[in-house]
Parts: sequence; C-alpha cells; structure tokens
Amino acid sequence: MLDRVVSFFDHLYSPTALAKNRQPPMGLKRFLIYFLDQFRMVFVIRFVLVAIGSIADAMMPIFVGMIVGMLSDTPPGEIFSAHWPAFLMMIAVVVVVRPTAFLLDTLIRNHSIVPNLVNIVRWQSHWHVIRQSWTFFQNDFAGRIANKIMQAGESIETAVNLGIDAAWYALIFVVVAVFVLAGMDPVLLVPVAVWMLLYAILFVIVMPLIARHSEELSEAKSVMTGRIVDSYTNIQTLKTFSTDGHEDAYVAESVTEHTVEFRKLMKVFTYMWSTLFILNAGLVVSITWLALAGWNNGTLTTAAVATVVPFALQIMNMSGWILEIGSNIFRQIGNVRDSMDTIAQPLTMVDKPEAKPLVVERGELVYDNVSFNYWRGKTGSVIDEFSLRVEAGEKIGLVGRSGSGKSTLVNLALRMFDVQSGSIRIDGHDVRDVTQESLRHAIGLVSQDTSLLHRSVRENIKYGRQGASDEEMIRAAEHANVHDVVMGLVDPKGRTGYDAHVGERGVKLSGGQRQRIAIARVLLKNAPILVLDEATSALDSEVEAAIQEQLTSLMQGKTVIAIAHRLSTIAAMDRLVVLEKGRIVEEGTHAQLLASGGHYAQLWERQSGGFLDLEVAAQ
Repeated sequence: MLDRVVSFFDHLYSPTALAKNRQPPMGLKRFLIYFLDQFRMVFVIRFVLVAIGSIADAMMPIFVGMIVGMLSDTPPGEIFSAHWPAFLMMIAVVVVVRPTAFLLDTLIRNHSIVPNLVNIVRWQSHWHVIRQSWTFFQNDFAGRIANKIMQAGESIETAVNLGIDAAWYALIFVVVAVFVLAGMDPVLLVPVAVWMLLYAILFVIVMPLIARHSEELSEAKSVMTGRIVDSYTNIQTLKTFSTDGHEDAYVAESVTEHTVEFRKLMKVFTYMWSTLFILNAGLVVSITWLALAGWNNGTLTTAAVATVVPFALQIMNMSGWILEIGSNIFRQIGNVRDSMDTIAQPLTMVDKPEAKPLVVERGELVYDNVSFNYWRGKTGSVIDEFSLRVEAGEKIGLVGRSGSGKSTLVNLALRMFDVQSGSIRIDGHDVRDVTQESLRHAIGLVSQDTSLLHRSVRENIKYGRQGASDEEMIRAAEHANVHDVVMGLVDPKGRTGYDAHVGERGVKLSGGQRQRIAIARVLLKNAPILVLDEATSALDSEVEAAIQEQLTSLMQGKTVIAIAHRLSTIAAMDRLVVLEKGRIVEEGTHAQLLASGGHYAQLWERQSGGFLDLEVAAQ
C-alpha cells in the first residue's frame, strides 16, 4: 500500500519534461521562477502543510503551560475527568494533525519535488546548453560546464525547500509565539522585539556576504574541476611529455585559489555565530527574568511562566537553526547565480523561425563571396571573399598548407559557424535558411580529429543512422575494414564485439581503428554530400588501400569535398582547388596543375613518401 502511495508521488512529474519556453532566462529571480513555476502546485501544498506543522509545534509550549496549570489547580485523582476534552485536543494535535501534515509534506518533498526538480533543472539546462554553438564549447572547459549544470539542480532544490522548511516554518511559529506572549503580558514582547530587530540586522548584513562569497567559491570550484577534468581528458599528453610537476602546479594553483575563497566564507560564518550566541543569551535571560518577575508580582500564573520559558528556549534553538539554514540557502543562491551565467546564455546559432528542412535533390554546393574570421574585429580573414561552385556529383580536392582555410570551409558549410559576409548554398538554399539538423543530415563528414562517444561500438556506428539494422551496421564496418577488429574487442566489464565500450573519446582504440569506425559511421549515414577531411590520415598504407576502394564506391553519385595533405589520395578527383590564406590560387585537374608548373606542381614535387611537407614547400 505504502509503495503505491510513494509511487504516485514519485510520478507526479517527469524528470525529462521540457518547459514551453526552452530558453532559461537571465536574472536570478526569473531564472529561479523558470524552473519552480513548473512545480507550482506542490509548492503551494507544501506551504500549507508546513504552516500546519509549525502551528502544531508552536502549540507544544502552550500544552506544557496548560498541563502545569492543571497540576496546580486540580486535586489529585480528578485531572483526567476534569480536563479530558483538553487532553483529547492535545492528543489530536500530537497524534493526528502534526504527523499527518509532516508525513504528507515528506511525501511531496522527498518524492514529488527533490528527485524530479533536481533532474529537471539538469535536463533542461543540458538540453539548452548542448544546442549552443561550437564556439561556446571551444571557449570553456567541458568539466566546468558540466559542473555548473550538475550543481544548479541541487542548489535550486535545496535553496527553495530549505526556505520553506526554515523561513516559512519559523515565521508561522514566531507569529503564534507573539500572539501568545502578548496575550499573557505585552511586556514580554519587548525582549522578543529587540532580539528580532538585532537578528534581522545580522541576517541582512551576513546573508548577502555569504551569497557573494559562495558565488566566488562556486566559480573557483568550477575552475578547479575544469582543470582536473582537463588533465584526465588529456592524460596521454601528460604522460608522454612527463609534465607531472607542471601539471601539479597548474592544478594546485586552482586548489589554492579555492581554499582562499573557502576561508573567506568561513570567516563570515565565524563572525555570524559569535554574534548570534550573544543575542540568544540576552533573549533567554531577559524573557525568563521578566516571566519570573511577573509571577513574583502576581501578574503571571505558574502556567504562563511554564509557557513563556519554553517559547524562549525554542526561539533560541530555532534562531541558530534558521541562521544555519539561511546561510546554506544563500550559499545555494550563490551557486545558482554562478551556474545561471553559463546555463542561461542565449543560443547564438539558431534556426530562423521560418527555416524549413533541407531537401537535397542534386547536391550542388556554392560558396558565394564568403568571408569569415574567427576573431571578430581582428584584421585579416581566415576566408576572404571566397567563391567556389561544386557541381552536383562533382568531386573536388582542397589543397593547401595548415591554416589556409580548408577545414574552415567545411565547418562553414556545416554551419558550425556563420559566414560574416557572402553566402553558402546547397541546391540554391542558403544554409542559414534551413534547419541545422536537416543540413547536417545531408552532409557526411569524416574528419582528421576523430573522437568517439564513450559508448558501445554499435552505438557509435549507428550514430550515422539510428534506425539502421545490425546487418547494415556490420556491412558498413566490413566496408571500412574494421569488422574483424571490432569482433576482437573486450572491455573491462566483459562486453565484447559491437557491445564493447570504446572509452572516453575512443581512447581504448588506436587512431586508425577510431578512424575506421568513423568511416563506417559515414558509410552507414549515406548522405548525398560527402566531406573527407584527412579521412585516412591515421591509417597505414595497407589499410588505406583496402578502404580506398570502398570510399570510391561510396563517392559514386555524391558531391564530394576531400581534404588531404597526402596528395596521392586526392589526385584522381574531378578538380583540385589550391588555397592560400583563404583564397583560391589555382584550380584544375591533377594533370592540368602539374602541366602548369605552379604552386600545386611544386607541392607535388616536394612530397616524400606520399606526404606533403607544406611548410618547406611554402618557402
């Protein structure tokens, strides 16, 4: 029965639901409301239940006073018969009202809100961030971004629920206490009022300091996490260059900065608690003294004193609890503000509202007077007024030394970046006017920087076409000359073959094996436009020759752009385009360019073993 009740509360919300507006807003208040508004109903219920529980708790000192009064005024043997209605009311509050309110509140908090809110914040934040431009990720640590997303969910949930548990609970409790004390003797409110004023001043001074230092601490933690994760991600480079000492110093610097910020926050806590101890001592002594003086003067009964003193002690204990929780809330708010600056960044690479899916009928690709620079405002362009028409079904090779703009042209066609002037069109459609998903679905890319997902080989190859059958996947792997390699794989968890996981970025495989899986993925995708950016650079000559035949078969009927430093791999293309500083300096067939004796011919002559020494050739 209880399991079914718990399950009901568990499933009131889906942790992978998406908000109507997919853009989290900037501004702390708007950012919080964006997520909390999705849980409005259960938070309203929580306010009601916590208020009921707080009133029930505030009744306890009153019950103590009532019982003391009964003991003073009732002869032995008659207490139950004389006061049974009062005892029934106390029992109802203690046994029924208070447990029921807190049980329902626990079910809503622990099952409807906590797991769902935490993960909805993470999911919706990730959903938005993963759609940021490539530049967004190039300018930050992956570990730092992930840390911001992970901490945001817990921080929002903790801050809000603690606010209800502490601030709202305490407010109701204090209101009840004030009414009770005022009804006994208004003089009793004087120390409470003075204490509340000083407590409020302390709260107003300290909490913003905690929020600010927490935000700075959160940023320091994100930087530290980013540096540590960066070290793990590039562990091979660290090991091969023996940079342990340098890397230790690099990470230690962030640890030290984090410690400095941590100490600043702890200093605020020390001052806060020292002040509170003095305030609480003054409250308990003064209100107890006034209560005893009232009894001594005959203005307060024994029952009243028995009610007042527990109220003072509860307020004292509660004050420390509230300050502790309040400081935690403001720490979480600092974390939220820190996370918000990353999560709520507006998307810079978005589809136009009227964008339609690209339908490739022919595969013509046109660069029309395109200019682009990675660093806006800097003089000189990576691509400068570049124009090129690749006819449908034509196969061209791009030649040029590193930095001449070859890969940039590919990334612009994929709309990883937007051109700063000019346009790129596929079958007459500007790539900025179609949906990014359909654009990238139409282009198959094998790049020189091959990275795989830390998932199974099956998932990595089927990323090319999710609905492909295992037979189609295996056929693509065989064409990429990687099937036998895959069948011999075993990961640390005992998974074999296509179920074996390849490690982060595919580190458990050699460069050549990763590149062959990437080729199998593109073979399975079978897109009408094919881009080969040093597609066989990590392969040995024997494997390259085996795959080249499959690539030649794959290129049939497709528009192809191939980039290679090894000129022999692209010599058979329909046309070769030679680039220098983002401009075309020569174009023609392999034979035509050799006959002209120009730049390409010099590069060809300087090849050694099929590899191009472009830096020497450029001199």
